[in-house]
Amino acid sequence: MPYARAVGSLMYAIVCTRLDLSQPVNMITRYMHDFSMGHWEAMKWILQYIKGTIDVGLVFEKDTNGKQDCTGYVDSDYARDLDNLRSTTMYVFTLGLFG
Repeated sequence: MPYARAVGSLMYAIVCTRLDLSQPVNMITRYMHDFSMGHWEAMKWILQYIKGTIDVGLVFEKDTNGKQDCTGYVDSDYARDLDNLRSTTMYVFTLGLFG
């Protein structure tokens, strides 16, 4: 199925490099077994977005002055969701310049 293959490729891109695609790809994966032309149009929109933003990204460089601070925090909840028994994890990163 070409639709399923295309969705799989987009999911691979999300995992490797393109977290910004998570929401739209999540929406089109809901229709893997019952897709329509509207879903193909959404797929084409996502591919056009990728083509238009291929050279856009975040670059983190080491600050030689020692004034830049990047701190990461993580909070995990190991399956305390008693309804679904799912584990959740949240990440937060702060980037600040201190003078």
